[in-house]
Amino acid sequence: MDIRGNEHGLAFDVTHRLVLSIAIPMTLGFITTPLLGLVGTGVVGHMGQPDALAGLAIGAVLFDLILGSFNFLRASTTGLTAQAYGRHDRCAQQGVFWRALISAVGCGLALLCLSPLLLGVGLKLMGPEAAVAQATSTYFSIRILAGPAALANYAILGFVLGRGQGTVGLLLQSIINGINIVLAIFLGIWLNWGVAGVAWGTMAGETAGALVGLVIVVRGFDRADRPGWAEILSRHRLAELFALNRDILIRTFVLLAAYTLMTRIGTSFGAVTLAANAVLMNFFLLSGYYLDGLANAAEQITGRAVGARYRPAFDRGLKLTAIWSFGLAGIISVLLLLIGPWLISVLTTSPEVRQAAETYMPWAAITGLTGALAFLMDGVFIGATWSGDMRNRMLMSFAGYLVAVAVFVPLFGNHGLWLAMNSFLLFRGVFLAILVKPRADQTFRALQ
Repeated sequence: MDIRGNEHGLAFDVTHRLVLSIAIPMTLGFITTPLLGLVGTGVVGHMGQPDALAGLAIGAVLFDLILGSFNFLRASTTGLTAQAYGRHDRCAQQGVFWRALISAVGCGLALLCLSPLLLGVGLKLMGPEAAVAQATSTYFSIRILAGPAALANYAILGFVLGRGQGTVGLLLQSIINGINIVLAIFLGIWLNWGVAGVAWGTMAGETAGALVGLVIVVRGFDRADRPGWAEILSRHRLAELFALNRDILIRTFVLLAAYTLMTRIGTSFGAVTLAANAVLMNFFLLSGYYLDGLANAAEQITGRAVGARYRPAFDRGLKLTAIWSFGLAGIISVLLLLIGPWLISVLTTSPEVRQAAETYMPWAAITGLTGALAFLMDGVFIGATWSGDMRNRMLMSFAGYLVAVAVFVPLFGNHGLWLAMNSFLLFRGVFLAILVKPRADQTFRALQ
């Protein structure tokens, strides 16, 4: 046991209740995100136009690539906030938040200025047909307007997660995605705006969430703990943040590159297969976002344990989040296998897309099981801010993924593409898990 942590009153117990108090609200919040994808796919899918659905799929992937590249804003904010929370340092917590928010808004404004270039590069990268490219351009040009708000939401969500405020995270995610879903249905179907309606719904939801989140966070600050601008813009603190962000950025970009490559290869199989993969990616997102809820619990508990210098909390948190991650992964995978055909029929009215999606559905259904360890390890390494290890092991995993794509796709076509993706998920989890014990030993020994 870490005696120093107890002497300073920083030790804390990790229980199933603590894990679930963070994981359940965030799981519920994150589930609204794949529901959002389901609604968007359903709205456009009911138009009965595979080109429009494929265009939406490419547009969504472009935003996953662009906005997802800035996921370091959420991840680094969560880890640094959790560690400051473990130390009971309120001034440091506020400093982390303001540095993250300033960075987020600045990056969002830069995206707006670069949006025409980003769209052109994205279309060239994906190489869609003319009708598909038109739908993608419509979606992109509208949704990019929410760039600053979307990135601000990363910083806000990272801060509340770092403090273990799962219910606040649930509220913000519900506002963002709830407004998005309602407006996507209303504008896309009732007003017959199609892809444009889905994009306007996303913009409105992101903006509303950022405004509400900022009010909630700032109202919770104590003026007595407010850091000065010299502290917020401290060269040492910024260097620490930028180093962490750099590693997470590389790791995130490689991760999104893997998903982009999957879509790009899917494009070569034709619009029907691409649309079917777009439908099935919602299965993967459904699994991914509930696992993210548990990964968030791992982030907060791990970061708090490191900040408190208390190893027992680290070990206990890892054990309990692993139990819940693999248990839920198994349940959801079985459920998706059972209801997959029905869910596909809800998402699209196109007979050829339905048939193709049902053919590849089992691969998407098991992504929860193959990805459970990867999500959990991401949470642990983000909370402990072991960013260099995350970067290096992601690069190793991506190399393995490229080999799997080169081997399996020529042999099995789209089946091989899904097999390669499941292999990539396994690589990520196993390569990081190997490092946990030696890195934890080193970290807590250095803190004593």
